[in-house]
Amino acid sequence: MRKRNLGGPDLSRRNFLRAMGVAGAAAAAVPVLGACGIGGGGEVPNGASEVAGSFDWRKASGATINILQTPHPYQQSYQPLLKEFTQLTGINVNVDLVPEADYFTKLNTELAGGTGKHDAFMLGAYFIWQYGPPGWIEDLGPWLQNSAATDADYDFEDIFDGLRNSTRWDFRTGSPLGTGGQWAIPWGFENNVVAYNKAYFDKRGIRLPDRFDDFIQLAVDLTDRSQNRYGIATRGSKSWATIHPGFMTQYTREGAVDYRFDGQQLIAEMDSTQAIDFTKKWIEMQHKAGPTSWTTYDYPNATGDLGDGTAMMVYDADSATYPKNKPGASAQAGNLGWYPGPAGPDGNYKTNLWTWSWAMNAHSTNKLPAWLFIQWATGKESMNKAVQGGIYADPVRQSVFDTTFKKVAADQPGYLDTFEKVIGSSRIQFTPQKKFFDTTTNWAVALQDIYGGDDPAARLHSLAKTSTSKVNL
Repeated sequence: MRKRNLGGPDLSRRNFLRAMGVAGAAAAAVPVLGACGIGGGGEVPNGASEVAGSFDWRKASGATINILQTPHPYQQSYQPLLKEFTQLTGINVNVDLVPEADYFTKLNTELAGGTGKHDAFMLGAYFIWQYGPPGWIEDLGPWLQNSAATDADYDFEDIFDGLRNSTRWDFRTGSPLGTGGQWAIPWGFENNVVAYNKAYFDKRGIRLPDRFDDFIQLAVDLTDRSQNRYGIATRGSKSWATIHPGFMTQYTREGAVDYRFDGQQLIAEMDSTQAIDFTKKWIEMQHKAGPTSWTTYDYPNATGDLGDGTAMMVYDADSATYPKNKPGASAQAGNLGWYPGPAGPDGNYKTNLWTWSWAMNAHSTNKLPAWLFIQWATGKESMNKAVQGGIYADPVRQSVFDTTFKKVAADQPGYLDTFEKVIGSSRIQFTPQKKFFDTTTNWAVALQDIYGGDDPAARLHSLAKTSTSKVNL
């Protein structure tokens, strides 16, 4: 199983601790926070300290673990490989699949109840801010640092820095991501950039715009309602998920932030001059060049319109549009391309990301076999094999991107160039805070209200005032 390093930096665990920083290393040594609220249960010790001796993939042979997943290209890419994990480790894996619409409700109920039914589960990074403080998930930092539990060839630093930091936080108001424990291990992720109908653009000699104002004008110019064609698809539903893809990417590039920390509390900045100006333009773009039912749109609607040729551009997750260009996947398969989207006024390509990661249930009674599974699933060898299937994008490891993924995605116009253009600035652009889902859903509601006619400055001022109150409770 051990193989030569495929290209990522080969750092020792001592260097890993140095990379984490003093605060991170100290936090990793502290037991998980005591559970509270529904399902209470007190302090749960971290299981890494119980593992001793030399590393052995078969150290938990004969065990059975239960994992919780939602159907997704990442899950589908790994499903055929599970038998290889069992052959390697002797550990059996039971998989429960739950549709994404119900997934987090089920997971939240289980974790809040303090049960260890599922030992490991898929987790979006934003959910760490909700599940970490009450002690529902295991800090994986001590597992990474324990040579008895982690293969010397695992190479955690091969995972892109923006992803590793996006799954770490110390849960303190005002602290940035990248501090505290390692609450999950990135598995697959999405850069929120622009996909477009390249065949249509090429036929008409349309240039890709570098600035947001030009982007809006292009979207308007592409729109012809009589031909059932419009310029730009984005999410617009009354959900936190409306804010995090294209909106948050361009909001950040234009110089706006969600919160600032004044040394004592977070202050919402959705009503700053930059935020108001950007929001006005974003909503104007929806009216003039977006889908007529924008307030109902989630990513399947947006990417579906790109695939059938109704939308000329989509500002959303690259890995959500990626499958639409595969043969037979959509009416426009083979006609699509990607580019980073417009740069900010200063030329930046800051990009907001989403990452599916693997987390461990703090109440699991099978922590070693669960960690071996997480380690295997996020390791180089299995990820290279998963990527070869053709529907897994984007790999979280630099070495997998540089080798296997570059070959697999070589025929996808602009995809690799876009990835390499934004990856250095791709990270969670939100300020971490424990009321994220509530306040960000409120933000989406505010966008709908402005779309419906509310004064942007007044509505965003109201949103900022409410958000500041909520995040500091």
